[in-house]
Amino acid sequence: MEINEVKLGFIGAGNWGTALAYLAHKANPIMWSYEKEVEEDININNINSKFFPGVDLPKSIKATSDPALINDCNVIVVATPSQYIRHVIEYNKFDLKDKIVINVSKGIEKHSLMRISEVLKEVSCVDEEHYVVMSGPSIAEEVPSGTPTTILAASRNHDASILAQQIFTTSAFRVYSSDDVIGAELGGSLKNVMALAAGILDGLGFGENTKAALMTRGLAEMSRLGVTLGASALTFSGLSGLGDLIVTCNSKHSRNRHVGEEIGKGRKLPEILNEMVMVAEGVNTTDSAFHLGAKHLVEMPIVEQMYKILFENIEPIIAIRELMTRQSKREWWW
Repeated sequence: MEINEVKLGFIGAGNWGTALAYLAHKANPIMWSYEKEVEEDININNINSKFFPGVDLPKSIKATSDPALINDCNVIVVATPSQYIRHVIEYNKFDLKDKIVINVSKGIEKHSLMRISEVLKEVSCVDEEHYVVMSGPSIAEEVPSGTPTTILAASRNHDASILAQQIFTTSAFRVYSSDDVIGAELGGSLKNVMALAAGILDGLGFGENTKAALMTRGLAEMSRLGVTLGASALTFSGLSGLGDLIVTCNSKHSRNRHVGEEIGKGRKLPEILNEMVMVAEGVNTTDSAFHLGAKHLVEMPIVEQMYKILFENIEPIIAIRELMTRQSKREWWW
């Protein structure tokens, strides 16, 4: 497919989907939104006040609540929170078969423990030749200002990853390609668990030594699980692994780090989530990652302690003590 043949549609009009539509505005993208007020805000006011406030959107970006208009597109970006993707596609009868599908959601489906590519294959027959995942250190709020940003587009089909590069690359937004779909999906998902943990450290008032230890050992856990599931270890040293981990563990815009920080300050998870407009993917991903690691017998002590904090009400300081007093061993990366 040539770039001038692209008809670009988005399933989801949250902050990251809107940021990507902003980048690709020359392709005249159309965004499907569940919220009628978001659709009207984009079409009438050229702004997404709920999810991307303060940014004037190009008039070439349109919104709709009609799935049929998205089904007319030949390149579709899935920008829906990971735990809702299955329901959204099935309920609205989105037709993704034989179209280039670019997934920008980061998560692992609960209960099924499927990566997004596996979910899309099951619900809409999206095969690996038509699938691209985009992941990397990319805070949505920084995109409109032209902050230099780099991300990864991974696909088993080289031409599909190149098409994603062509659609979204600008002078300030650089897209690299890869064929490691598993690594890109897991890196983008698991870093949110580590961002929750980083926020807890911030909330407790720990210093840079502690956060550096968390990020380094967290990366080791991400790599171990990824390699076990068929990913390349090198991918976790790149944009969708280390790069995304750095920005999400440190950014003031990171929803996952914010949730962790509030937990570290003593607040309860339900209270924190109830006051948030957007989804913190790391909470559900912690559940999925814990069970995925257990299923494949992968040692993931940070994920295990995060699971206990979030779902078994273990005090964070106790979880940290458990991690620090584990039996001493050699440093193994994967």
